[in-house]
Amino acid sequence: MSGKTPPVTFAPLGDSAIMVTLGGVIDRELNRRVHACVRHLARSAWPEVSDIVPAYSSFAVHYDPLRVTSAGITDRVRAALRDVPRDDAETEGSLVTIPVRYDGPDLEAVADATRKNVEEVIALHSAGSYHVYMMGFAPGFAYLGDLDPALHLPRHATPRTRVPSGSVGIAGAQTAVYPVETPGGWHLIGRTDLLLFDAQRDPPALLHSGDRVKFERIE
Repeated sequence: MSGKTPPVTFAPLGDSAIMVTLGGVIDRELNRRVHACVRHLARSAWPEVSDIVPAYSSFAVHYDPLRVTSAGITDRVRAALRDVPRDDAETEGSLVTIPVRYDGPDLEAVADATRKNVEEVIALHSAGSYHVYMMGFAPGFAYLGDLDPALHLPRHATPRTRVPSGSVGIAGAQTAVYPVETPGGWHLIGRTDLLLFDAQRDPPALLHSGDRVKFERIE
């Protein structure tokens, strides 16, 4: 990430959490800094902190308001962040390969909209590795970047009411796999049989923030 590093800001998030913001853009280097901060704080294992949840350029620290105040936890987090190891931000997560059948209902429409043919769309989507910026929306749903700019499209104006589990979609600068059946507005270009979320598995989600993902075409 180029330019001057913006100041870290702290703000209340309800009555039992604070939001710590490191920047205001979706950027892989900035996101790695977020994950480095989260790992560093998690190692402290503060009993009054129940969870630390990373997002694109920020993270939320959830705490027990009966044990510590918002100001108190803010001071502790602020002090702890001064000691985040530099090499922690350079650590990459696990690499997960996801086999994909590129036969999604929107594949030809995506090719038309991007002025590519179907084979070019598949080649662009399956090239390189993606970064798990954050988890959200549904259990096991990972927001993956960065999608090749040639495939950037806005979400559907009218979302589908049902998107099957395992559907691979693209929207904006990101791609994702729907881990469970849910409504959704992303362009569906393929599907995978890999189970991304299983409540009986430990951990239930296959992907985690900071991981890397490679899509592998299968017939």
